[in-house]
Amino acid sequence: MGKKAGGNKKVAQAPKVAQTDKVEKVVKPVLFEKKARSFRIGGDIQPKRNLTKFVKWPLFIQLQRKKRIMLQRLKVPPALAQFAHTLDRNQCNQLFRILKKIAPETRAQKKERLQAEAATREAGGEVQKKTPIVVKFGLNHVVSLVEDKKAKLVVIAHDVDPVELVAFLPTLCRKKGIPYCVVKSKSRLGSLCNQKTASCLAVTNVKPEEHKDFANFCNTMKESFNDNSEKWRKVGGGIMGNKSQHVERKKLEIIKREEAKKLGVQVGMNA
Repeated sequence: MGKKAGGNKKVAQAPKVAQTDKVEKVVKPVLFEKKARSFRIGGDIQPKRNLTKFVKWPLFIQLQRKKRIMLQRLKVPPALAQFAHTLDRNQCNQLFRILKKIAPETRAQKKERLQAEAATREAGGEVQKKTPIVVKFGLNHVVSLVEDKKAKLVVIAHDVDPVELVAFLPTLCRKKGIPYCVVKSKSRLGSLCNQKTASCLAVTNVKPEEHKDFANFCNTMKESFNDNSEKWRKVGGGIMGNKSQHVERKKLEIIKREEAKKLGVQVGMNA
């Protein structure tokens, strides 16, 4: 049989590379090995993210937030803007500490009191009834107490809706010389008088041990709200968004630079 063509040809071999001494890497023992996370299907659990902007909030919450933004953007008359000035945290804690001691009785407490009175009558004893010292609530009741000058302090909620219900109350208190204050959350006022919400409260009397603290607090409120005309004469609102504020700042910076250049040119010409 014939030989295959090219059978005697030698295959070219790659040149041999000179062998060098390999440097062995020293691996230090690690307590916690680094392991990359994989968030694919069946992998690691996804990290928690803020999904607020993806949540579809109920309509009443959307309306509340839009109304709040609108009141910040538009100019608000002083009669309504005064309700944005509320007590700080320390003053609020001091007030609610006093009010909790004169909170009206709950249904369970009233039931227990009536049962005790009935048991006393059956036993042939006399029941001595004293007028309890409690905080007064209800808009009509509070207004009548203010008009008769029986109230010593009036507490108004800042988020009454519609606000026209209590818009006249600060003016009435100033006219009658009764100290008043504005606090956050009508629901917090309602919790003091066993109601869901309360637009305003009135204090006619306090317990003897609280007389000194209550008098000092009333004097402070008179200075902060009744005598402070900035709170009930100042127009509110007019606060634009962050983007608009940045634009206004840039405009002011450009104007200041131009004015500085003009002053520099005038000084140079005069020299």
